Amino acid sequence: MNKNILAIDQGTTSSRAIVFDGAMKPVGSGQKEFTQIYPASGWVEHDPEEIWHSVLWSVKEALKKADVAAAEIAAIGITNQRETVVIWDKATGKPIHNAIVWQDRRTAPLCAKLRKQGLEQIFSRKTGLLLDPYFSGTKIAWLLDKVKGARRRAEKGELLAGTIDTFLIWRLTRGKVHATDATNASRTLVYNIEKNIWDEELLDILGIPAALLPEVKDCADDFGITEKSLFGAEIKILGVAGDQHAATIGQACFEPGMMKSTYGTGCFAVLNTGSDLVRSKNRLLTTIAYRLNGRTTYALEGSIFIAGAAVQWLRDGAKMISKAADSGDLAAKADPAQEVYLVPAFVGLGAPHWDAEARGAIFGLTRNSGPAEFARAALESVAFQTRDLLDAMKKDWKGGASSTVLRVDGGMVASDWTMQRLADILDAPVDRPTVLETTALGAAWLAGSKAGVWPDARAFAKSWALDQRFDPAMDDATRTAKLKGWRDAVRRTLSST
Repeated sequence: MNKNILAIDQGTTSSRAIVFDGAMKPVGSGQKEFTQIYPASGWVEHDPEEIWHSVLWSVKEALKKADVAAAEIAAIGITNQRETVVIWDKATGKPIHNAIVWQDRRTAPLCAKLRKQGLEQIFSRKTGLLLDPYFSGTKIAWLLDKVKGARRRAEKGELLAGTIDTFLIWRLTRGKVHATDATNASRTLVYNIEKNIWDEELLDILGIPAALLPEVKDCADDFGITEKSLFGAEIKILGVAGDQHAATIGQACFEPGMMKSTYGTGCFAVLNTGSDLVRSKNRLLTTIAYRLNGRTTYALEGSIFIAGAAVQWLRDGAKMISKAADSGDLAAKADPAQEVYLVPAFVGLGAPHWDAEARGAIFGLTRNSGPAEFARAALESVAFQTRDLLDAMKKDWKGGASSTVLRVDGGMVASDWTMQRLADILDAPVDRPTVLETTALGAAWLAGSKAGVWPDARAFAKSWALDQRFDPAMDDATRTAKLKGWRDAVRRTLSST
């Protein structure tokens, strides 16, 4: 029996494909970047055709490097950049416009209008989300209103819409399947996460015809079969999850109270709350962690816009380091007597503040402040922001967040200094796994388990392996003083103060 699984990881800047063998180890991969399109200030788009071709190329490259034929792949799992949307012609499959990316801010006026009408509470109660351009619903409404003839064609049933996973499934199956999974649906701003249905009231508010939207399936489910001509053999698509949800699964965070945090350009922390749909009172997002066998598991999520991007700023903007990997060593040389704080609000502040107008600031500079102090401030800002998220989660949910061990992944976690400082500021253990490809692994597990060739959740969780645990070593007085300084810096940075 074939036990190889192919994971398609369609990200914001590139598409990747990884072949995992029966032992759940990566044995071949392909990756291709694609163009970032900026038509106006605050607008971000992708060409769906370029994404499609980058996925095809990556899959073929991964199969070639793994020396595995398509016929030897048991199933495909797909994970994707969330909230990015496409609308395409139902008959031809051709997009009517570029994809509008999750980072895009063009619908801010519409979100402000809806808030002014007192509608945010309705959206939040039903979807767990806030009225923010980040989410998909207002992007779909914009496309219907701004692309000539789009609304008329949508109402006649000539168009289809979906997040990137849905578009890929449609293309891979040659138009036979129009589907998404519950995690991607939960980020659209029009999906009722309690009832697990597209919400008619919210669709009506945004003017989105229900017929435009895909069928919503479990994360491990039958999403169709790829057209034989694409890869040389038909392959079943059996797993789909948005990237942060796939990473949560890849980190085997299956039990309530388990938490993962991904440190890439930004940071996304997800806390499993089990069957408890926790409505945040602290500006966190309530979302579907995953849905398996018809059972929904919920989560609290906090989004930090700038994490690794602060290190990129040190390298490319401030020119203080030549490569990102140097930041930890430089931070270790900082003068402990200086308390320099960087609030990296380069594109506003995310959770729990959600202040789009805030901008970056540095506090505590002296004549002796230099590159080492800047490096430490940049790395500590990630730890401080994560602490803010964890504190908000503890306030929102009493079900076990107080004893959380944080499982981490993403590019920043390779730095021992950063991970130790993260543990110190959180006053909680931080676990770094041996396998850091957790997003792709999560998508692969969904497909492999559904195909019956990979272990179930319990056995998969046992396979999770620790590379290193970082235990807090900072004394309480130092931690308390640092947190006080950070909170004062944030207060001074918020646009409302």
